[in-house]
This record gives sequence, C-alpha cells and structure tokens, in this order.
Amino acid sequence: MSIAPPWIDFAAATALADPQFDLATPLKGPFQTLPLADPDAAAAALRLARIAGLLPAFFLGTGEPEVRIARADIDAHEDANRLTLAARARLPVEGADDAEIVAFRSPESADEHIALLIGQPNGQPPLVRLHSECLTGDVLGSLKCDCGPQLHAAIHAIQHGGWGILLYLRQEGRGIGLVNKLRAYALQDQGFDTVDANTRLGFAVDARDFGVAARMLTLLGQREIRLLTNNPAKVAGLEAAGVTVIERVPHFLPSNPHNAQYLATKRDRTGHQF
Repeated sequence: MSIAPPWIDFAAATALADPQFDLATPLKGPFQTLPLADPDAAAAALRLARIAGLLPAFFLGTGEPEVRIARADIDAHEDANRLTLAARARLPVEGADDAEIVAFRSPESADEHIALLIGQPNGQPPLVRLHSECLTGDVLGSLKCDCGPQLHAAIHAIQHGGWGILLYLRQEGRGIGLVNKLRAYALQDQGFDTVDANTRLGFAVDARDFGVAARMLTLLGQREIRLLTNNPAKVAGLEAAGVTVIERVPHFLPSNPHNAQYLATKRDRTGHQF
C-alpha cells in the first residue's frame, strides 16, 4: 500500500528516486492511492520524507517497526523555537562593507541559517529581506529564477535605507531541497509550471517555514520590521509567529526570457504582488 498524496503513487516516486530513471519521460496522471487506516501516520511519513530530502512516497508495513518515531519527535525537530544564535563576526560584502554575519542553528539540524546585519540600528524598524537559499541562482547565476538578482538587490536596498537585515534561510527549493528542485526543473522542461511540478512530485506548493525567520528576528531583538517582499505569505508567516510587519516594501526586478513564465506563475498562482 502506498502512502502518498493523490497526485503521485509509489511506483512513480520509486522511478523518480532511481538515478537510472529518465526524467525526460513525462509522468502520467493524475494518480490514485489506497485509503489509509491511519492518516496521521501517513502525514508524519510525508513530513519525514521532506525533512530527509526524499520524494514523499512510502510503503505502509504491518510488521513491528525497527524504529519508532512519534509525531511529537518530528514536531520537536522542526520547532523553530529551538534555534539559537551560534556565532557572529564582521563580514564586509559587496554593496555593504559594514555588514556583520550571524549564524543560527538548532541542536540536531545540520542546516545553519544566516543573518546579514547591514548598517547600524537607528531607532526605526529595520528593512528585512527573507531570502531562501538558491544554489542555482545565488551561486551559479541561473536565469530560470530571479533569486540571484533579488539577493544582491536586497543588500543594496538595505544599505541604501541605512539599516536592516538580510535573512538567508536554508530552505532550498521552497523547502524541498536541491535534488528535488532539480527534479521539478525537469518537469518544468516538460511544460509544467513551478506549482504543478512541485505537486506532481508530491510536495506542497511552498514547504518553507517562516517561523524560522521570525525566531531569528526575535533573537536579534527585532519584533517590528519593514519587509522587502512581493510575497504576502511571508508577511502572514511572520505575523503568525509574532513579528509585526509594519510595511511591505515591493522588491521587483525585470524578467528575462528564461524566467518570464516563472514570474508569471508567482503572480497568477501564488499571489505575489508585482
């Protein structure tokens, strides 16, 4: 029996996990799954897959498990309130030579989130940018997204404003990880947009936890901010976690022939306000 959302079955997921599988072959669908006696266990299994960076598909066994993981254990592992400040140092960067870098981590997680403090506090709420890690865009200069240009433009905007914070969140691919993001890229090459590519792999449209960003801001003593974003979900996520967004500051850059559809999908399907 498979444990998977209704858009993908275990056979398809196993094929995708196989490095010999040809992702140029379109997945057929929609898929169906069998009803489950324990949907809570299924939901927990899907969460574990996402945390591990695996495709969210499992077999449901009837024997005694070798390892037991309670939902409370997963909740504790994902609890943003366990994040602590680990280290900080001066870090001049292009566009802000007076910056300071601050690293955060939780006890068991290998992900280390970063804050770049630019300028000096002036008594006003800081201009804050939440930037999710994008290896392809930030490091390799991918033209499929606008992440790299947004990262650098945010640093310049914060510096120009006098003071603020760039949060660099280790939530690659909107929280699904690098390998699964590349699988989603392959589906996009078949004609699926970013939303449908994620859901056909069995993931949420956006699996990021903005409570992590709220915790980082709280540890930095910032409960009221101006947020540099086009994404209302970031505003809602921070507000839900106790950080007040007193102003949303637009952050839009021109498109190119490779990311025009990507930006249109953001506007039309995920509510980004351009």
